[in-house]
Amino acid sequence: MSVPPSPDDGLTPAELAAKYGLSVSGARPGLPAYLRQLWGRRHFILTFSRAKLTAQYSQARLGQLWQVATPLLNAAVYFLIFGLILGAGRGMPKEVYIPFLVTGVFVFMFTQTSVMSGVRSISGNLGLVRALHFPRAALPISLALQQLQQLMYSMIVLFVIAAAFGSYPSLSWLLILPALALQFVFNTGLAMAMARLGSKTPDLAQLMPFVMRTWMYGSGVMFSIPIMLQDKPAWIADVLMYNPAAIYMDLVRFALIDGYTSANLPDHVWGAGLLWAVVVGVAGFVYFWKAEEQYGRG
Repeated sequence: MSVPPSPDDGLTPAELAAKYGLSVSGARPGLPAYLRQLWGRRHFILTFSRAKLTAQYSQARLGQLWQVATPLLNAAVYFLIFGLILGAGRGMPKEVYIPFLVTGVFVFMFTQTSVMSGVRSISGNLGLVRALHFPRAALPISLALQQLQQLMYSMIVLFVIAAAFGSYPSLSWLLILPALALQFVFNTGLAMAMARLGSKTPDLAQLMPFVMRTWMYGSGVMFSIPIMLQDKPAWIADVLMYNPAAIYMDLVRFALIDGYTSANLPDHVWGAGLLWAVVVGVAGFVYFWKAEEQYGRG
């Protein structure tokens, strides 16, 4: 018995999909629609970041105190090695150098932990990615937000240290808010770019600690770049001072520490901080969005 010909015979899969109004499952939405989806998941993003923050030290006896103790212990080690033994604080009095160092450690760790969590944001949550449909950018954004919340706890300790060494609360401290807002946008863009790379290259998570350590040493966390490189060609100091990690550390130091004046900052520092935030924030978001339909597959 012969089968009568179908009117769909000879049509390609794409033509069949167009004829019956079918679309690819999990296809990437347009950028405006994607932004609307993210806004619709804003409560999930906030709740997920809080849950990760709470769970981070849930097995430790000191619990959430480690949010402050970890960067503070790092600062103590750096002060012992770089401040006392290597004399990296030369040119600055102790009442300036200690808040300078602690600020640098806290602010740089904000970027470092955002990038490291971004690398694993997709590969470390594959069960969630494969089980539920939601804009994948919610994961690196929520993890960057988690690090911002953790920094807020650390800032309380930083304020106490600054006051203990003679930098008392003033209106200039309000400048910390826009500085950290710019850094958060920069961190989030970088975290999203690293999330896409890390989703395809799991070994990147093993490489990033070395990259971040090199970046830290080149950003003036433990020393003043102009003072340390005063006998080197000027362009070397300029390159290091205009790197984004150094920019955001300098902005917070200038706002917080009385003895850290505008003479310690590169020219147009706020413009540079804004430029880094906009360029990396937008570029990282678009770069992540372009691979939206690939996450969790393969």
